[in-house]
Amino acid sequence: MELIYVLIALFAGSIGSIGLAALMLLLPDKQLNRYSGWLMYLAGGTLLGAAFLGMIPKALSLTGSSNVFLFILIGIVLFFLLEKIILWRSCQHEDCDRARNAAVPIILIGDGVHNAIDGIVIAASFLNSVELGVFVTISVMMHEIPQELGDFGILLQSGLSRTKALLLNMLSGATAIIAGVLAYFMLESMQALIPWALAFSASSFIYIALADLIPEMHRKTKLSESIVQLAFVIAGIALIYGFMSHH
Repeated sequence: MELIYVLIALFAGSIGSIGLAALMLLLPDKQLNRYSGWLMYLAGGTLLGAAFLGMIPKALSLTGSSNVFLFILIGIVLFFLLEKIILWRSCQHEDCDRARNAAVPIILIGDGVHNAIDGIVIAASFLNSVELGVFVTISVMMHEIPQELGDFGILLQSGLSRTKALLLNMLSGATAIIAGVLAYFMLESMQALIPWALAFSASSFIYIALADLIPEMHRKTKLSESIVQLAFVIAGIALIYGFMSHH
């Protein structure tokens, strides 16, 4: 039964997120920008909440070792290096390196790696508990949908049709399912790795929130927009806290 939960979560967190992002493309531009922005703000809170309120405490309780924090720090540095190497994030400006250097293959490779990591995150969290798995999956979806919308924008600007962009994005999203299933069977036979997988996964969430989502929020400096951002970030943290307090 646990494997079924993992498969459902992997599908929802990868292909499901891409499908929801594709549906949002049907909205008028003004509404699309507003809703995708709100999702990004909410994702900033859910990612931080999942990492600090769920994954790190679970990893500490399983190991009792402060080396968990060293592992998280190493993970953050590794994600920094990974982002530098493959430029996995969406580029918003025409004159950036990503737009000049094979944007389509770069974004698909970057997404494939990113989604694979998400798959491992989800599998590791479900192996700890169904409750942890559920809110980690929610957090993954919250940051995947706005990211996929940005990726769709780049693919469409590169001359791909909406259908081809959707199919290619789903292909890169499938890496989450493959990596998640492999991680499920590997981690289950190596229970000692689960807390370290959770710690590494937490470093992924922290890095995405602090190095990507929050700087993107700071592009908008109006007081009214800043209040909206803060409200959604707090709501995201509260969502995770509320879920944790009931389980």
